[in-house]
Amino acid sequence: MQIDPLSDILSLLRPRSYISSGLEAGGDWSLQFDPQEGLIKCYAVTRGECLLLVDGCDAPTHLEEGDCFVLPSGRRFWMGNNREVAAVAARDLLPAVRDGGMVRINRGDRFQIVGSRFAVGGAHAADMLGALPPIVHVSRAAEQAVLRSSVEMMMQEMRNSRPGGHLVSQHLAHIMLVQALRHYLDSTSATGPGWFGALADPHLSRVMAALHNDTARRWSLQDLAAEAGMSRSAFASHFKERVGSTPIEYLTRLRMLHAIDRLEHSEDTVSVIALDLGYESESAFSTAFKRLHGVSPRQYGRLATAAAAE
Repeated sequence: MQIDPLSDILSLLRPRSYISSGLEAGGDWSLQFDPQEGLIKCYAVTRGECLLLVDGCDAPTHLEEGDCFVLPSGRRFWMGNNREVAAVAARDLLPAVRDGGMVRINRGDRFQIVGSRFAVGGAHAADMLGALPPIVHVSRAAEQAVLRSSVEMMMQEMRNSRPGGHLVSQHLAHIMLVQALRHYLDSTSATGPGWFGALADPHLSRVMAALHNDTARRWSLQDLAAEAGMSRSAFASHFKERVGSTPIEYLTRLRMLHAIDRLEHSEDTVSVIALDLGYESESAFSTAFKRLHGVSPRQYGRLATAAAAE
């Protein structure tokens, strides 16, 4: 079965601890949200408008009814309708929201968002999320239409406590995330460095698909250049510029991401993992693993098991 890079990486993030909730606001309001590393937020504006300013962005993003947005990197952000109003710390105004809950500010009659936030696990999550933009904003009508059914279903699940509602909300949150990232990749905005920006590159997207679909293959620079339809030198330079590493370095890191995932979530032996990832021996795999992570695969596996038991 063919697997695409976006599906591969999102599966490695192993989203968990979903909470679907909403916010209603009225009058003048201003909220400051603390950084929350390892959390992805995916929301849709269902009524009214507001401004959103994420750390690392030069200017606020204007959100209006129908817009969807993803905050993938857990950065600090501000949300409100009046930047002159003193910001209230969200942690004080919005205590732990129960799943399906709706928080109201003032009369709550002018603005509403609904969506989900969820945690991602693994020592590699920060690196993968770091390649995503600070905010993924879906504002075009055609793109909104695709997301609208997921948003409407999520609102219905939040209003009606029905059997299986939590599971439905989890799946809807994941669908919203994937759809938003897809639309961003199709836009002209997806030009940043890293694996995510490479997916939008007409040459490199084919290479990324090949690497993620056959991670164990002994890829050569010539093989990958052929996938890209470029000369070896042009491909090597273009890949390094867009992704920030050489193709072989990227392949090694990708193999190690899969290795970490299996060490954390499977009972496979180190030798089995090594062979499955294309290494001729456990020794070669262990050397590559320790070079990147500072410990051997066996040591990492023991540490992961101990952490899970706490």
